[in-house]
Amino acid sequence: MSLRETGVREHVLIGGRWQPSLDAAGEFRAFDPTRAVEVGAAFPISGAQDARAALASACAAADALAACAPARIAAFLEAYAAAIEADADALVELAHLETALAAKPRLAEVELPRATGQLRQAARAARERSWTQPIIDTAAGLRSHLAPLHKPVLIFGPNNFPFAFNAVAGSDFASAIAARNPVIAKVHPSHPGTSQRLAQIAHRALLDADLPAQSLQVLYHLDPALGLELAGDARLGALAFTGSRRAGLALKAAADATGVPAYLELSSINPVFLLEGALRERGEALAQEFFASCTLGVGQFCTNPGVVVVPRGEAGDRFVAAAAQRFADAPAGTMFSRGVLDHLHAGVSAWREAGAQPVGGGETADGEGYRVRPALLSSDAAAFIADHRLQGEAFGPASLIVRVDGIDEALQVAAALEGNLTGTIYGGDRAEDDEDWRRLAGALRPRVGRLIDGRMPTGVAVSAAMNHGGPYPSTGHPGFTAVGMPSAIRRFAALHCYDHVRAEALPEELRDRNPGGLSRWIDGRWTLDDIGANA
Repeated sequence: MSLRETGVREHVLIGGRWQPSLDAAGEFRAFDPTRAVEVGAAFPISGAQDARAALASACAAADALAACAPARIAAFLEAYAAAIEADADALVELAHLETALAAKPRLAEVELPRATGQLRQAARAARERSWTQPIIDTAAGLRSHLAPLHKPVLIFGPNNFPFAFNAVAGSDFASAIAARNPVIAKVHPSHPGTSQRLAQIAHRALLDADLPAQSLQVLYHLDPALGLELAGDARLGALAFTGSRRAGLALKAAADATGVPAYLELSSINPVFLLEGALRERGEALAQEFFASCTLGVGQFCTNPGVVVVPRGEAGDRFVAAAAQRFADAPAGTMFSRGVLDHLHAGVSAWREAGAQPVGGGETADGEGYRVRPALLSSDAAAFIADHRLQGEAFGPASLIVRVDGIDEALQVAAALEGNLTGTIYGGDRAEDDEDWRRLAGALRPRVGRLIDGRMPTGVAVSAAMNHGGPYPSTGHPGFTAVGMPSAIRRFAALHCYDHVRAEALPEELRDRNPGGLSRWIDGRWTLDDIGANA
């Protein structure tokens, strides 16, 4: 980061208005990854006064936002989505400059529509109140539902999704606002201009919807120690983070010390198991699927296939040779930043130090910018099981092939895996692989959030049935998803129970009359009926 002092910096959003940083510790600019040069305006590195003012302002808005009608929240989210679409050309241009991600199709046709789609799904869940899960026991006089935290949510956005996971526009943001909680957005310094423009659109939409202006605070960059201080403040309702394991666990430790729930998406190698029948039937096609998945977006996806388990034998050898040739022939790509590039090199070096051998690609990339060539390495089951370094994430276009002697050794590899976001099994079309598939699925099921049959893991559908989460260390704990409404909203909610509370004091979701077709669990069954409707 540059620390040049110019005296002219972009403003932060604190207290419901854009204003100069109260105590900037320095400044930075975005980098154009294709040239490794600074671009755009100077943004402040906020100090303690900014952080504390943002927290105090968000706390001041918490009760007012929690009291807002669900229809107003939904109207804001829908208007925000529409305004993003109206500004799509400028947003895509900015994001392309700051990340080197392809303007088309990636940003304009895939990621930006995904972001606006998430906002609209959150709007629907807010309007329908589906995330609240009302439960009523009339005999016991008890009624409960999920409700706002009445505290802010602190969101740390990642570098690899400038729209769909941005701290001011992504799934975490949409989920927190849908649950009627203020957001303190710590955007990623890799794309500050994109984040600022999104925040400006969001701020205008908040005001137009007549929601509390302090519902969103925006900070661009913090000293890590200050980020930990903020994460550990008991006035927070929850924390959401997407990024490296080291940074996420440090934030979690700070949050745990004061009882702040931390929802973390950390690291994942997303193992892919190829069975003998699948390799014999379509090994060449599988090599292309694997290569395309590993190199998509220059490998900068949390669901990148980082480990592929391949049986020894002629069919497996042909697959490895075909994949290796594709990696060797692949052109260089551009990573988000010097830090991401260095992290990739460190991950691949750790594999090699653990005995993995290069089989394709991996040569030094010439030219300016943060360029890298895809790399494919190979190891065996015994080494993978014995050396934990081979399970380390190499975030980028790199993957490790693990050769196994039959299904029993494949099962040993599966049993040795840490928790992952996904696990994939490719079986043949005929029944010969069915039993092996079932055994592998049983071994993988407790170790992955999403079990995939015959598809590479890179795509994450924005669906109510999606689980973009998994056992530690892919996330902080296995009980949540960061994608998919209304489930993602429930991270940022509190369970409120009412014991023999008079009718007029109950929230609408828990009154005898059903507020607009909400599915409620009443006396042991899901129903849309009013209480007493069938008496």
